[in-house]
Amino acid sequence: MRNRWFAVAVQVGLWFVLFLALTHLGGKAPDFRVADSSSPLAPGPVPVANMASLFSLTQWPNPQGLTNVPSPFWTTRFVPVASPAPPPPTTRKIEVTYQGFYEAGDTTKHVVVKVGDIYVAAVIGAPVTTNLFVADASLQNLMLTNHVSQTNLLLLNAKQEIEVPIK
Repeated sequence: MRNRWFAVAVQVGLWFVLFLALTHLGGKAPDFRVADSSSPLAPGPVPVANMASLFSLTQWPNPQGLTNVPSPFWTTRFVPVASPAPPPPTTRKIEVTYQGFYEAGDTTKHVVVKVGDIYVAAVIGAPVTTNLFVADASLQNLMLTNHVSQTNLLLLNAKQEIEVPIK
């Protein structure tokens, strides 16, 4: 675009187009003539007698499924499909923390477990919560078991989430 020869060529071309436009402006007037007064008559009117059958009710389609809709623009296209309700849960998760154990004399060990916000003291073999029983307790960990012999190992003072069935 900054080439001098290109700028000169564009300038010469524009002046040439202007010259051609001004010299050929004269042109020639259109040929006018006097119209004949005896023009032919317009054709007859449109035959509307045959058009009555086009708009009769027998020609219109009769939708059978949409007879009682509130509006002609009513549709089920945008209605969301209702998904089935999920089944109610059968288990819940609880936080369990092993706090330690104590034993007095020749009695069995009593473990202290924090289940949620409450403290539970139970002997070995007793239930701590639904379907969870104390299997063994030591200074560092607690073993919980259920009816099908699945075990959970809890460390001392460590929160752990355990899944238990809902009553």
